[in-house]
Amino acid sequence: MKKYVMAVVGATGMVGSKFLKVLEERQLPVSEYYLFASKKSAGKQIEFMGKTHTVIELTPENIKGKGIQIALFSAGGSVSKEFAPQFAALGATVIDNSSQWRMYDDVPLVVPEVNGEEALNNHGIIANPNCSTIQAVVALKPLDDAFGIKRVVYSTYQAVSGAGFPSAPPARLDLKTQTMPPQPATAPAPPASRGWTLAPIAGTKALGGKGLPRPPAGRQSPPRALRPPPHP
Repeated sequence: MKKYVMAVVGATGMVGSKFLKVLEERQLPVSEYYLFASKKSAGKQIEFMGKTHTVIELTPENIKGKGIQIALFSAGGSVSKEFAPQFAALGATVIDNSSQWRMYDDVPLVVPEVNGEEALNNHGIIANPNCSTIQAVVALKPLDDAFGIKRVVYSTYQAVSGAGFPSAPPARLDLKTQTMPPQPATAPAPPASRGWTLAPIAGTKALGGKGLPRPPAGRQSPPRALRPPPHP
């Protein structure tokens, strides 16, 4: 059986850690793993696949000469924007978990259970939708095939931990006092109050804090004028 060389970019983050757990469960045909993260996490030791892996700082020089064929990205949009094309240029297929490439016409947006065949039509980068979208379309696809869906109104209320480790509360809210327990002095301050707030800040502010315009009814994405140009 052919074996691949795989990289995990953002290996020390919340999603990256889950990547590693699932990879251990699945035991894919991979001969070598490279775990990349920021300079801050470089040098960290991670027990993975029965071996001790040293986290590598993500730099243009450090990704060269390793023969990486598949790269799983979950390190934020700015990292994906800079490094996904670099991995692709070196011959890797990037599967990106950020929002960076979702609106590019030449980057397939794939949910395997729905349109997995589209992944084969890639130019080095494959995107996946937001987590809430993935689980919704898996259920909606057979309904659309059987009956045809004209419109979906779909509201989500997502975990603030989706913003990553800095936003994940280390302890539960005190339900009696409606307060958070005291935090360590080194704990990063959240950008807005999270506890007992209906709509806290848990993502990127767009267009001066107003958010993206609401697309016309029936559209699944913003108008073409709002999409970024194709990547180089």
